[in-house]
Amino acid sequence: MKNLKLKSARAAMDMSQQQLADAVCVSRQTINAIEKGDYNPTINLCISICKALGKTLDELFWNE
Repeated sequence: MKNLKLKSARAAMDMSQQQLADAVCVSRQTINAIEKGDYNPTINLCISICKALGKTLDELFWNE
């Protein structure tokens, strides 16, 4: 499932995939794969992404 919450949070911070990838020490392709739903990140990566975007795990990764 696509992670549109991550994509919109990143866009709201005016951050490119590359900038987010650099902030959390992964490749741009990893961020792209997470947003497309092709890759399930580790909990540590989820936490790093949340910190970089100022969001909680629930806000970005919880599916209702």
